[in-house]
Amino acid sequence: MLEEFKDEQTIAYKIIKNTLSKQHFAHAYLIETNNYSESFKLVMTFAKMLLCPNYNNGQPNCNNCHQCQMIDDNNFPELKIINPDGNWIKKEQLTELQEEFNKKSIIGNKKIYIINKAEKLNNNSANTILKFLEEPQEGIIAILVTDNIYQLLETIISRCQIISLNGQAKFLKNKSSLEKIALLSTDNEIDYNNFIKDENNQEKINIILKFIKYYEKNHKKVLLYMNEYWFDYFQTKENISWAILIFIYFYKDVLNYKINCPIEIFNDYIDNIKEVANLNNIINLTNKIKVLNTNRNYLDNNANLNLLMDKIIIEMEVNYD
Repeated sequence: MLEEFKDEQTIAYKIIKNTLSKQHFAHAYLIETNNYSESFKLVMTFAKMLLCPNYNNGQPNCNNCHQCQMIDDNNFPELKIINPDGNWIKKEQLTELQEEFNKKSIIGNKKIYIINKAEKLNNNSANTILKFLEEPQEGIIAILVTDNIYQLLETIISRCQIISLNGQAKFLKNKSSLEKIALLSTDNEIDYNNFIKDENNQEKINIILKFIKYYEKNHKKVLLYMNEYWFDYFQTKENISWAILIFIYFYKDVLNYKINCPIEIFNDYIDNIKEVANLNNIINLTNKIKVLNTNRNYLDNNANLNLLMDKIIIEMEVNYD
């Protein structure tokens, strides 16, 4: 089962293999996908190997027992998968999970819950799962899967063993920034193609980068021109949430440039990246990413959109040198 990932995901393969061979499990794992297309398949393989009685009895390539088949059929009572309900993973989903996992196991001695797209935890649900992680119960293993580790609370990250997957470097190498953002913004080929064809999406990206450039040069003065530079284009929670995510991706690439790491998304905007990099140090950039991640979660709590954007700008200035 795990062998098919040996070449593409060498480090993750070794970590999981070592974990299983020693039978010494963390109570929580955080899988950083880095947009690897087979990430969830790898996660499910990991979960099956944790739960499969044959694997634990020396048959590493089972995948055919009744228990493995139940997992494949999404019908195994000791494995729970949490996906976003709409735009977010909600507190009620995790409360229900906790209630279920407080019951005695029906099969085996382990229970596993997988939180898919963990970056979509809002403040309430993040705090709920944090309490679960802070008080781990024997036999319960959490696997959090995220496309963007920067959007998770540091307190959640600190309680997990992180497994970072290799990204799709070859797949993304020749793609434009628009195509990369389309991949990150959509879940299927139809939506991806529609995103690319919609000229408004390229315009929105350019508007966001223009706003960042104006903010970086004028700082809090940008608050006087929010309607002209922002609210004329981004007015709904969904649009603003997406726009803030583009902010995060851009500042992450600026940080990558600053620390001599490869540009991941905005390869078509290298001049913008250099310009913003020259105006910031690493502390500034890290602070801005944290501020954007934290405030993006407030959108689900009926925040006043005007005040939220003002709050983001003010907080990004706190550590400015």
